[in-house]
Amino acid sequence: MSSPRILVVDDEADLRELLEITLLKMGLDVDSAATLGEARALLALHAYALVLTDMRLPDGLGLELVREVTAAYKCTPIAVVTAYGSAENAVVALKAGAFDYVTKPVVLEDLRIMVRSALRLSEPAQEPAAQQASQGSRLIGESPAMQSLRAQIARLARSNAPISITGESGSGKELAAREIHAQSTRAAKPFVAVNCGAIPETLMEAEFFGYRKGAFTGAAEEREGFFQAANGGTLMLDEVADLPLPMQVKLLRAIQERRVRKIGATSEEAVDVRIISATHQDLARCVETGTFRQDLFYRLNVIELRLPPLRERIGDLPLLCKAILARLSAPGLKVSLGPGVLEALGEYAFPGNVRELENVLERALAFSDDGVIEVGDLSLKAARPAAAPQPGQGTVAPAPPPSPAPDDAPLPSNLPDYLTQVERDIIVRALTQTQFNRAQTAALLGISVRQLRYQIQKLGIQAPEG
Repeated sequence: MSSPRILVVDDEADLRELLEITLLKMGLDVDSAATLGEARALLALHAYALVLTDMRLPDGLGLELVREVTAAYKCTPIAVVTAYGSAENAVVALKAGAFDYVTKPVVLEDLRIMVRSALRLSEPAQEPAAQQASQGSRLIGESPAMQSLRAQIARLARSNAPISITGESGSGKELAAREIHAQSTRAAKPFVAVNCGAIPETLMEAEFFGYRKGAFTGAAEEREGFFQAANGGTLMLDEVADLPLPMQVKLLRAIQERRVRKIGATSEEAVDVRIISATHQDLARCVETGTFRQDLFYRLNVIELRLPPLRERIGDLPLLCKAILARLSAPGLKVSLGPGVLEALGEYAFPGNVRELENVLERALAFSDDGVIEVGDLSLKAARPAAAPQPGQGTVAPAPPPSPAPDDAPLPSNLPDYLTQVERDIIVRALTQTQFNRAQTAALLGISVRQLRYQIQKLGIQAPEG
């Protein structure tokens, strides 16, 4: 059986020779070209397991070759070599369809890791595994929106490019990220999901990058961070918009350099992770308001994957209900939906999407008789928000602003206390409306979960007992 063949395209003879020697030592066959013309001629003669091209060539740009290989040789991954600090070039290449990139000066270990990952795409067992993962997908539904989503995931799984998953709360962003990981060449490595909004700001650097023993008070032993835990696999940054600005700077450097430094360490260590970020907020809007760094946005948003809300795929309700009830019901208990239940569910807006559907069915199952769920068991009227979102909106419709007080209304004698009480009343109303679901409440009020949590603590708001 012949060794996989690699095509190296670079006009610098020294670098080309270094790449050739490194790949030959890995047991690979290597062809080399100094120009786009030579590369095109070799592509017409041979099938390659990987194409590695410089971004600047004497007769054109490597980006041209990226687009040609992506279009004409769909099973051949192509990676690019970019100059140090040219992050924009790497992002452009990834958007054009490049599998991955390495920076100059080339770190040989990074090159070997990237090549091994690319070669796994060409292994004969890879395609059946991807098909099996698709058939056993946790993203349930046969609507056109879900079929399109699964097709996009199958394509994205073949790349190492960062992915930004957008969608409303409860629409299945983590499930989509796990699906991408399961169908990728990284499936055998860890998948680490991190809720960025749930980590205290003072602990973020230690949690993401780890720390050495004695680095600070309480560091009794060395500990790895999320990047080290996900090494070789996928790191999902959920609710990435909640990251504070100082942490965004550190995260950007880690993603660009593919190296992290533990707190208390004097040197950096290489990490090989694919970044998948997710948020229910509009990151572009966050960039405009200054709460999210533009350079980090471009680094994370190389490929955007939008998840449809449940109201845009109501036809999937029967399959979703069947799968959810099968998981919730006790062994041996036959659960069924009574007359009119699916119709009632189909008329509801589901601001909380599939997660809310699960809650509704779990509550209904608890109130049902002999496993038969009736319309009255759903309690949809209590769960419905005052203003249902319109199709295509990314978040729950915000509450209408309060009407201005009449001119003859008495002025408050203590403005700070008055404003605090108004703020408390609004938050309590929103929490009551969403049955104290903090994610939905934050979306309803147009603030982050972190901000809502802070306000609840500051104002002393407590959930009702029972």
